Amino acid sequence: MKKYLALFLCLCMMVALCSTMALAEEPAEEAEEAALIADDIPDEMTSADGKYELAFVTDVGQLKDKSFNQGTFDGVKLFAAANDLSYKYYQPANGDQATDDDRYDAMKAAADNGAKVIVCAGFMQGNALAKAAAEFTDVKFVFVDGWSFEGLDNIAGIAFKEEQCGYLAGYATVKEGFTKLGFCGGGGGTNPACCRYGYGFVQGAAAAAEEMGVHVEMNYSWLYGSSFSASPELQTLANGWYEDGTEAIFACGGSMFASISAAASANDCAVIGVDVDQSFESETVITSAMKGLSDSVIWALTKAYDGTWDEIGGKDSSLGAAENAVGLPVATWSLTGWTVEEYEAMLAAIIAGDIEIDDDYANLASTDFLTLNIVE
Repeated sequence: MKKYLALFLCLCMMVALCSTMALAEEPAEEAEEAALIADDIPDEMTSADGKYELAFVTDVGQLKDKSFNQGTFDGVKLFAAANDLSYKYYQPANGDQATDDDRYDAMKAAADNGAKVIVCAGFMQGNALAKAAAEFTDVKFVFVDGWSFEGLDNIAGIAFKEEQCGYLAGYATVKEGFTKLGFCGGGGGTNPACCRYGYGFVQGAAAAAEEMGVHVEMNYSWLYGSSFSASPELQTLANGWYEDGTEAIFACGGSMFASISAAASANDCAVIGVDVDQSFESETVITSAMKGLSDSVIWALTKAYDGTWDEIGGKDSSLGAAENAVGLPVATWSLTGWTVEEYEAMLAAIIAGDIEIDDDYANLASTDFLTLNIVE
């Protein structure tokens, strides 16, 4: 079963229209008769012995955020279901105010409950994860949006080149004719993944504006996004932007999407989704900057079970266009100003290195074709 991972992932996407990209593996020799759909697999299950072999420790925000947490947990559920393994999710205590101790306690509970592999979501898990991995050396840890630690070969760090799909989304939005844009990011400007998304979005918008000979204005803010949660304050901010002429906002931060899409709906404006294909959540979504959360988890879990963990354990894996791990959802986007063929050509150019996208978000600045309004 594990040998045929790539086809399994492809089938899941085709049947479920899911929002992640399959990571390349060896070609499959035979097809699965039926594809699994993550939403059809329950979030909670009861094992016969009370032990749970696979564990997921959530990031801040809700488990069912239709974004980062959910996309990552989908990978755990799909792998568990395909391989008849028990699984359980753990949410650190104190919600958005969770501490390193709260996160460690969740990981310890998972290990004490029999976990052989623990998937941890979000860069804030770092300190707790290093402590837990040093204590539970027989447990493998998959650190999504994270990194490896010296001397801890039981941690696999998985990060993404979010600047690449952010670039594609920014470029597509301007090609669609939008010239007044917004970016609302999660993590308060301290989350590297969200920062890369935002910086890529700015670069892509500027590139399209230069190509088309138009000028783009962009509001750019981390306000009300530190908890990655929906809030009346965030909806008010987005509503004000839309009322002042903003046409499309990149909603980059988990459950923040709900507030921004509500404001877009009230003003008949547009939203760009993040992490997963969010077009199913609102008619306001024109496209989404996606990364292969579910597929990357399945890829890492496969290596935990097929004897190839040493290829990723104690190492950092940075996944991008070359690994088919970032992109836009061409099957569901509502774009009319940019074709799928043009998108595929740009994706190929990124893979080939013909289009270079900077990932150092400290360089964020206005250009001749884009005016950046930092809202603080």
